[in-house]
Amino acid sequence: MIKYIRFIVLILLTATAFGVNAQNATTATTSSPYSRYGLGELNSGAISQNAAMGGIGVATNNVNLFNTVNLLNPASYSNLRLTVIDIGLSSSINTLNKTGFGSQTNSTFKVNHIVFAVPVSKRSALAFGLTPYSELGYNYRQVLPNFGTGLPADTNAVNYLYQGNGGLTKIFLGYGFGIGKHLTLGANASYLFGNLQETQSTEIPTLFANLNSRTEESNSIHGFNVDYGAQYTIDFSERKHLVLGYSGVANSKLTTQNSYVVSSYFSEAGGTPGLATDTLVNRQDPKGKVQLPLINRFGISYQYDGKYLVGADYSMGQWSKLTVAGINKGLQDSKTFNVGGQFTPNIGSLTSYFASVDYRLGAIYDQTYILANNTSIKRYAATFGLGLPLRPGNNNTSFYKINLGAEVGKRGTLTNGLIKENYVNIHLSFTLNDRWFQKYKFD
Repeated sequence: MIKYIRFIVLILLTATAFGVNAQNATTATTSSPYSRYGLGELNSGAISQNAAMGGIGVATNNVNLFNTVNLLNPASYSNLRLTVIDIGLSSSINTLNKTGFGSQTNSTFKVNHIVFAVPVSKRSALAFGLTPYSELGYNYRQVLPNFGTGLPADTNAVNYLYQGNGGLTKIFLGYGFGIGKHLTLGANASYLFGNLQETQSTEIPTLFANLNSRTEESNSIHGFNVDYGAQYTIDFSERKHLVLGYSGVANSKLTTQNSYVVSSYFSEAGGTPGLATDTLVNRQDPKGKVQLPLINRFGISYQYDGKYLVGADYSMGQWSKLTVAGINKGLQDSKTFNVGGQFTPNIGSLTSYFASVDYRLGAIYDQTYILANNTSIKRYAATFGLGLPLRPGNNNTSFYKINLGAEVGKRGTLTNGLIKENYVNIHLSFTLNDRWFQKYKFD
């Protein structure tokens, strides 16, 4: 019991740090200029295991006999037979390219998820945890000569500085249960909260005693959301199953509080922005609403227990209907295709460790919700990863696995003056399966 208490304390401390970081809008967990659109760069909800399989999960539950908390479909919780704790980290390396401006490489690191699940009965389970919902993080400069006119000149260039930080965090409580032998249902009640802060500055560094201007806009967002799902399993044999899945996110409303500040300042030595010398506008708008869109996901998977799994998902989100304080954000509907799978050569091998390792592979095509310069921004990626089993506990009721995964992809385009991103996302998570809170009978 002592090890359980220590583990729970560790989770609580990590969760506290996670929540504090979510409220700290000065800490960027992404470095994409495309995160300035909508609510930021959206988190898919796939934990490390699913992410390595191309992000599939709508029609998966216990993957090759191991219990995992699948956040893409709460109906999957009903298949949990052991208590599960899963903590994941991720890092991103993002290289930005723009015609005529060369390239720039940034890296970020974050806590990706902290989730916990416990069986309630043989056909139901409860899950809760923390995960990012969206991330805002960009910092770039545009320089136009001749007082910003763009006309050829060697002096008095204008620097336009754009910066964004923050994001939204999701804390959820979910329940999944079975009806009959083949059908499972589930739902998550979630609370979203966080801050989105964006700054635009205009400077003429070569003009002596020039007064620069800065515009700061902040949106503090919070509110409840619901997602739900269903899975239907067709058994071909005791070990071979076909699973059909559906999950959706309701088009609920969140509360937002907007503040808007326009100030002037002098640049300090070295070009560092100084403190504001005057505030021209300081406005806090009345509370408004963020109208989230309806999101539908469909999935199919085929699994041979203990051997392999293959699957595919299709998701669509009505992001063209996203409004903030009654203003449509000018996005487009998103469409995402995910395909992937996992193969385990010999899950019970006693002579070869690598035969018991899970090998994962997948691919992603994503028409994002971003419409920039009348151009649809798309994302293409390949994924791969490993599930590394650790030695079971002394009582053979505790099972551990380290999950490693990578996503290599590109987003955007160089046409129409836009930016192309080449990125690598690295995922690492630790998963514990154990028999907690269960009474033992002795004859």
